[in-house]
Amino acid sequence: MIQSVLVANRGEVAVRIIRACRTLGIKPIAIFSEADAGALWTRLADEAHCIGPASARESYLNIARIVDVAKACGVQAVHPGYGLLSESAEFARAVEEAGLRFVGPSPDTIALMGDKVTARAAARQSGLTVLAGSDGPVAGRDEALALAETIGYPIAVKASFGGGGRGLRVVREKDELAEALEQAGRESLAAFGRSEVFLERFLERPRHVEIQVLADVHGNVVHLGDRDCSVQRRYQKLLEEAPAPGLPLGMADRIREAAVKLCRDVSYVGAGTVEFLADVRSGDFFFLEMNTRLQVEHGVTELVTGVDIVEEQLRIANGEQISFTQNDVEIRGHAIQARITAEDPWDDFRPTPGLVTCLTLPLGPWLRLDFGIESGDPVVPHYDSMFGKIQAWADTRDRACRRLDLALAAFSAEGVPTSAPYLRSILTSPTFLEISHHTGSVASEWQPDPSLRPEVATSSQDVAALAAKPRVVERVVSVPWGGRFVDVSIFAQASVEDGGVQGAVRDRGRSGRSGATKAQAGNQVVSPMDAVVIAISCNPGDIAHRGKPLLHLEAMKMEVVVPAAFDCRVETVEVKVGAMVKSGEVLINVTPYEGADE
Repeated sequence: MIQSVLVANRGEVAVRIIRACRTLGIKPIAIFSEADAGALWTRLADEAHCIGPASARESYLNIARIVDVAKACGVQAVHPGYGLLSESAEFARAVEEAGLRFVGPSPDTIALMGDKVTARAAARQSGLTVLAGSDGPVAGRDEALALAETIGYPIAVKASFGGGGRGLRVVREKDELAEALEQAGRESLAAFGRSEVFLERFLERPRHVEIQVLADVHGNVVHLGDRDCSVQRRYQKLLEEAPAPGLPLGMADRIREAAVKLCRDVSYVGAGTVEFLADVRSGDFFFLEMNTRLQVEHGVTELVTGVDIVEEQLRIANGEQISFTQNDVEIRGHAIQARITAEDPWDDFRPTPGLVTCLTLPLGPWLRLDFGIESGDPVVPHYDSMFGKIQAWADTRDRACRRLDLALAAFSAEGVPTSAPYLRSILTSPTFLEISHHTGSVASEWQPDPSLRPEVATSSQDVAALAAKPRVVERVVSVPWGGRFVDVSIFAQASVEDGGVQGAVRDRGRSGRSGATKAQAGNQVVSPMDAVVIAISCNPGDIAHRGKPLLHLEAMKMEVVVPAAFDCRVETVEVKVGAMVKSGEVLINVTPYEGADE
């Protein structure tokens, strides 16, 4: 029997798993990087162990280190959460070889379905329709160009491993392909530790529909209905809802049946999600990928079914049967979720790490709140920008949208701009309420209204003062005493290294408004955020015309291109690839150029 679980993740999903373990009487053990010292999930777990520096590659993607910690703690199982190593067959295999249980599919199943290329082949063999694409990862530019001509533009360059929209670029003309290959591979490597990419035909104006499945070692496979995740920016989800609204008659049933059949055909075990692109006008749908893990949006399915998916994951890993049958699954009402990210929608969703000086969460019936921070905690620049989720349930979709809108209005996170105000504008837009939107609506129709841009009520001085203040943390542990266990509270001061809280502080200027820092000030190109330099596209003496990429930065698992603001000559490059830069730091010195085109 599983008595203890190492939660091999961070943020709100670590908190979610820890709470599920508590419900089942399982001891949760957390891990953290140096940047996450004293974080909420470490305070909630029975134990918490540091696994390395802030860099994800040296901590949360360090398989050997995580497995060593799991063995040293004496846990029976490892739960990978989502993102990071959750779809790594290598990690699952290392866990099993250490004599532990991996809370998820077998390594072979992850290798088959977690790799988007082999998953496409398995889906085709199961009778599903897939979009035209390459049969494997592309070896380089020449092969990609030849395949693109066969597939036809526009095409999507997609990371073979991982998910969440990371490592995906859309190419509409062949001149864009080489840069897209480089960017997609680089972003995938940073997020998942693998850089392989493949090509697939890009479908215009589809809906993103997915099916939540559960399967156990006894051969039982059930679905928990469908979800719609069509509200996306940069192919990463912002709003998710269950069930998927406005599908043509019979389409939902056909998609559900296809997902269950695929799971049976590949002998799937665990929780998973089969994702599709749906053309509601024609009634056609295409297999997109399978996520062999828990999904960020699993909560909306839990709200409409009453099933705790994380608890079922743990039971399945324990060798038990799913605790219900397909006939027991009943979809009740409608649920919708808003992802709360530390980003500025009015500045092209620029990542904005910082210290949340005061977190105010909405209160009210039929709301669910999943957060990985509390007031006084930082949103650090090294990882994903999402730090929480707000979900609302109601008997109808319109009422659920209204309930979520009111919840977002009551929410605030002082210290960082967030996605919440922008998501309110989507929830009340006619396109969304009439269900006429698609995966490209954020880019094409829902541009943020500049007049509605909120102020961020903070200053660098206030943030720095709070960051320097030690935080008292209470941890409750059970210890044996006189033949029984008693709970003992341990109080300690939690501190964060300079790369954690202080490193996340941003100077937003006197206005307090996010996005005040310009990428180019006078003859200096400065960093618009705390970030890592991942590529430099110019050399001293180069002529850079307006809009030409000069550097590529990575912050919160998102690549940001820093272009030239005007025609200029590059005089000096002040940074190197791999350097950690602060917001406002000088990256390149330039001088205006007015010569002929070069």
